[in-house]
Amino acid sequence: MPSQRGVSVAVTGLIANESPAPGVGVARSLRAQAFSGRITGLLYDALEAGAFLEGLLDHTYIIPYPSEGGEDFFQRLLYIRENSGLDVLIPSLDAELLPLIRLARRLARVGVRTFLPTAEQFQLRGKDRLYDLKTRHGLPVPRARALYDAGAVWKLRGEFEFPLFVKGVFYEAYRASCEAEALVHFQKLQARWGLPVVIQEAVDGEEYDVAALGDGRGGTVGAVAMRKMQLSDKGKAWAGVTVADERLIELCRRTIAALKWRGPLELEVIKARRGGTYHILEINPRFPAWVFLAQGAGQNLPHACLRLALGEKVAAMSTYRSGILFVRAAQDLVCPVSRLERISVKGEWHAS
Repeated sequence: MPSQRGVSVAVTGLIANESPAPGVGVARSLRAQAFSGRITGLLYDALEAGAFLEGLLDHTYIIPYPSEGGEDFFQRLLYIRENSGLDVLIPSLDAELLPLIRLARRLARVGVRTFLPTAEQFQLRGKDRLYDLKTRHGLPVPRARALYDAGAVWKLRGEFEFPLFVKGVFYEAYRASCEAEALVHFQKLQARWGLPVVIQEAVDGEEYDVAALGDGRGGTVGAVAMRKMQLSDKGKAWAGVTVADERLIELCRRTIAALKWRGPLELEVIKARRGGTYHILEINPRFPAWVFLAQGAGQNLPHACLRLALGEKVAAMSTYRSGILFVRAAQDLVCPVSRLERISVKGEWHAS
């Protein structure tokens, strides 16, 4: 087993557009821990902005999507391991998780460790099955229904009140005030993410988020809650502040215990304006894009995930600082075009 000093960890999800992926936050969290190993960025597109942040990555590689079977993806990781070293992989995108879960044992046999949920755990928290957690485990989840054909949209009234939310199976959610709007969103999400498309009851209230890490046995290694202060046009947190709310953290612990969740987790929650009760809107199977805030508040969840992947024992983190703010900002990254050319043409770039 490699020591942390010599470990090589790869991170996906380095997109930094209006809906940023978590990879940059994961890599920044490792650097903030005075991590002395190497960090490799794995890209599906040469212009993923995180690849151009100075001092963040030691290596960058273009990779194929881990599609059914994932043989090309697996062979690419073998190439990376042989040429730059690769001991741990921390994936950061919802759509790549299930193929990677299926490859996890094969990767482990060649020395690439992960810390991921099982396929069953992954599917239990899916948007199309989230409401089952209410009936099976008593978790507070708004009424939801998975739709497999557009005609079902016209039968929603009576079961749901408008407005409601129309959600893609992986990403994106839109508010609809009538059947016609719901149909437009259904067709857009079906074209982009496939079926099912999920209908979810709208709850009026204030949005919160929890970044967490489960140990796979029902225990919570760490959890940090924040209140969303500013949202982007796509509903993503653009500013937020950590809050001390034991009810919210306990809800996260209950969720992790119910799923026996293993690995990173994001809990999207809304606090109802009437009654102040919490409702789980989504359970995402990876760290949130704002995970760098968690280390700023005292819980470095990506570093803890790395240690768990390496087989180390990690003590549960039960406290963090409230009142720590994050504000997301756009910045222009400037570098020689030769860096992009190397990534685009050779499929790889190395800091030295």
